[in-house]
Amino acid sequence: MTIDAFIDALPKVELHVHLVGSASLPTVLELARRHPGNGVPTTEEELRDFYTFVDFPHFARVYRAVNSLVREPEDVATLITGLARDLAPQGGRYFEIQVTPYAHHMVGLPMRAVTEALDLAAAQAREQYGVEVAYIFDIPGEYGEESARITVEHALQEPPAALVGFGIGGIEQERPKYRDAYRDAFSAARAAGLHSVPHGGEMSGPETIWEVIDGYGAERIGHGISCLDDPRLVAHLRETQIPLDVCPTSNVRTGQLADIGDHPLPRMLEEGLFVTLNSDDPPMFGTTLAGEYRVAAEVFGFGKTELAQLARNGVTASYLPKDRKEALLDEIDALTRA
Repeated sequence: MTIDAFIDALPKVELHVHLVGSASLPTVLELARRHPGNGVPTTEEELRDFYTFVDFPHFARVYRAVNSLVREPEDVATLITGLARDLAPQGGRYFEIQVTPYAHHMVGLPMRAVTEALDLAAAQAREQYGVEVAYIFDIPGEYGEESARITVEHALQEPPAALVGFGIGGIEQERPKYRDAYRDAFSAARAAGLHSVPHGGEMSGPETIWEVIDGYGAERIGHGISCLDDPRLVAHLRETQIPLDVCPTSNVRTGQLADIGDHPLPRMLEEGLFVTLNSDDPPMFGTTLAGEYRVAAEVFGFGKTELAQLARNGVTASYLPKDRKEALLDEIDALTRA
């Protein structure tokens, strides 16, 4: 079996993908034409240019513009079922999608309507595409105390049935201004039984990773690529095996790295860190989940054993029930032995 065929057949989970960032180009164009005047292009050529990012703040502005097109509960459900449709042919069996309730609040969507759309989409993804869905509610880190409050309220008062985690994304450099509010939000979410899954160390240094570990009780960390700058942090991550959800193409497209060949993923694995492989915002970055496995093979030289281990890591780090984890791990092992 060729590496390409192996990647296609490999059962996969996606642990780091964002609701709006998962929208295909045709879906974004449809929404832009339905809701004009938000600065999002209405032709494919212009939209592809729109998705050429200078740096992370530029990406964040584009993301917010696209997010403003999600105006109706039906829009929310369409994005989720669209991601399930895209993942199924790639061997995708399960994904944990990051949803930003504050963004829906800003355009006037009631909590109950958003939750009903999320519940409906999860059922449709399972029934139509055989893909299981879970949700992580995340705070947009640059929006401050109100965004933290709204996100916690939605998570605790009107949670979708498949809500498993609580996170924070956005511009990491803005977080220190609202440190206490964010710590309190995570404390409340964890007390309610939600897993702590914050971004950290994507566009800032190891200090942000320490903050999500010490201040947010991180059980899994989005990105974490700057950890290698701090030997003490590397030792801590190696000892605790806190999973790091790595998204190589994303880091290049948002300007965190100049070249995919410079990505620290291989060294993170060499250091004994627990790494999963993910796509982040696939259509915006011109990638897919399977495409990230191809990057690992073609750029980093990973073979079937290493690729299978990354897939195993994803399953192990997921919040799937134990029996589903075991079944997927058995599938991966069977393919590896074939």
